[in-house]
Amino acid sequence: MTPGARVAAAIAVLDRIAAGEAAERALTNWARMARYAGSADRSAVRDLVFDALRRWRSSAALGGGADGRSRMIGLLRGQGIDPAPLFTGAGHAPPPLTAAEAAAAPPLSGLDALDCPDWLAGPLQDSLGDAFAPVMRLMRDRARVFLRANAARTTPDAAIAALAADGIAARPHPLAPWALEVTAGARRIAGSAAFRGGLVELQDAASQAVVAALDVTPGMPVLDFCAGGGGKALALAALGAAVTAHDAAPARMRDLPARAARAGVTVAIAPPFRPDGWPLVLADAPCSGSGAWRRQPEAKWRLTPEALARLTAAQDAVLHAAAGHVAPGGRLAYATCSLLAAENADRIAAFRARSPVWQVLAERRWTPRDGGDGFYLAIMGRS
Repeated sequence: MTPGARVAAAIAVLDRIAAGEAAERALTNWARMARYAGSADRSAVRDLVFDALRRWRSSAALGGGADGRSRMIGLLRGQGIDPAPLFTGAGHAPPPLTAAEAAAAPPLSGLDALDCPDWLAGPLQDSLGDAFAPVMRLMRDRARVFLRANAARTTPDAAIAALAADGIAARPHPLAPWALEVTAGARRIAGSAAFRGGLVELQDAASQAVVAALDVTPGMPVLDFCAGGGGKALALAALGAAVTAHDAAPARMRDLPARAARAGVTVAIAPPFRPDGWPLVLADAPCSGSGAWRRQPEAKWRLTPEALARLTAAQDAVLHAAAGHVAPGGRLAYATCSLLAAENADRIAAFRARSPVWQVLAERRWTPRDGGDGFYLAIMGRS
């Protein structure tokens, strides 16, 4: 496919997303119809689509409309690229720009420049304070790629050397002791010997920082109450914890046994019951994912006040249930990948109002300004 043809394909996918189709489904449906598209083409179209989703509002403002064509024109302009050479009508490229489309767009301002939904501006400003605008600007670009050097198999330096043998450049990142930032060759990770041999796992640096802050010791029984795909469970097990993973939707953990085997660690998948309770229970609760909007930009535009209210109710239920599994003298850790106080400090305040015997021992927040995704962590113990 020519560069113009890739732009035309991205336009078609964006129109389907604007009509309500999920981004991944829209991309899959396009790929099924575009048998001529090679892997490089599919990756390029996917990148264009996700870049447009990150800049959904600004691309419309710069392109003069809300359809896929306008958004691609606006996206290119926002990236400092003249769209005209890609809109020629030749080789399956989109038709040439009209006079109106070729006219200079006004400079971005306000929430257009921050790619922030109107209704979320107030809650995010209240939550982030002076960091609101800088964080929202960072959310407009792709997230960095991070790996976790698997402490059960290697060291960060040895992992960096193993990755280099496969043409992948990485360097330590200060957010967590085992965090590696990939600086080149990210698309080679899945096929690399380092990854297939369990030396490294894909995991955001802030997610790793959450695990590091839990301060587990070898042999410590830990319940990962909302394990999901199991990234934190694997990281805890790599540090020597005796981890049991649980999730209300067990299908989310279906890949965890194979991932644990590759990493050379043991993660039990079982109900959360333990006669004496758990010294540490991690409740990585379902959330808006606002801290990871760079990776899942569609979520920013699909979130509604009603959906957020349902999430906060679910988070309250998770905290209540998880607290019941903590042993006397144990700790309850609550985490989200959200930037919103409604899902973070407000939930802890509501929990403690219902259960005042719990005290906050430590509280941390990471934002994209720290390099990784946005995360929140509160560690509590009974008074």
